[in-house]
Amino acid sequence: MKQFISFVIKESRHILRDRRTMLILFGMPVVLMLLFGFAITNDVRNVRTVVVTSQRDLLTQQAVERLAASEYFTITSAVETPQQAEQLIRNQKADMAVVFGQDFATERNLQFIVDASDPNMAQQWTTYATQTIVNAGQAKINQRMLYNPQMKSSYNFVPAIMGMLLMLICAMMTSISIVREKEKGTMEVLLVSPVRPLMIIIAKAVPYLLLAFSILITILLMARFVLGVPLAGSLLWIFFVSGIYILLALSLGLLISNIATNQLMALLLSAMVLLMPIVMLSGMLFPIESMPTILQWVSAVVPPRYYIEAMRKLMIMGVGVGEVTREVIILSVMTFLLLAVSLKKFKTRLE
Repeated sequence: MKQFISFVIKESRHILRDRRTMLILFGMPVVLMLLFGFAITNDVRNVRTVVVTSQRDLLTQQAVERLAASEYFTITSAVETPQQAEQLIRNQKADMAVVFGQDFATERNLQFIVDASDPNMAQQWTTYATQTIVNAGQAKINQRMLYNPQMKSSYNFVPAIMGMLLMLICAMMTSISIVREKEKGTMEVLLVSPVRPLMIIIAKAVPYLLLAFSILITILLMARFVLGVPLAGSLLWIFFVSGIYILLALSLGLLISNIATNQLMALLLSAMVLLMPIVMLSGMLFPIESMPTILQWVSAVVPPRYYIEAMRKLMIMGVGVGEVTREVIILSVMTFLLLAVSLKKFKTRLE
């Protein structure tokens, strides 16, 4: 046991002495949280809007005032014809135009002219504008937004960032650490020591396991106190599910280290095998339900998909662990399979 602890302390000191590694481990989460929380967002804010109306009856005036008072829209100008509004949009001086018909007071006749170069945002603009204008008239819409009443995109991004960072850092750092030992020839020295190969691998993984939980705590603190994202669910279950996911990531890193022959190859494999699937197929940026059927099937084997779904339920919706049983079972099975294959592959290579 003393030898095992010595290996853990040795690996921990090696990590802590490497300033570049520590910068990656703790700098990347902070930067990504700030970027996705404040800069990279799909929230509707300050849409430059042109108003097109030939008459100013009371109802039209109320609709325009409501648009101007909304935090979503900024009235930049008022013109008399749709052609003038369209030209402003083409000149990049406006994002959308609201055209009030002459019979708007009686027929609620209006038209939207929208810059649809980003179709998702264009759809959101028209939806928000419709709700704002309709609420100004006689028809009242009573809507209730559950879990995210302010429609903040950070509620969606924080669980996704957790899934991406924990997977990348644990898998990438573990694989590079083991491959570095092989490159330097020190792995052979470790293997002839009295400690069994399995204990050596576990000893190298323990510091990254502890660092992963430190990163998780950092993300949760930033989410709660910087971005204002609630932690509605139990912290105990959040850490429990995260622990399974971290073990899965460490197992994947061990598997990559068995395949890679040098640190560069380990880094490239980690980037290709992990980064693109996580971003594109985990539901982090794009809804899985909107993907082609074949990609939905491919996403079924992407572990971050299930972790992100579980964290959204636990953190944002505040459900109990019973509601994430499916995700926990899938992650547990994946962890067991990856760990078994990795250890078997590792022992075979040593022989």
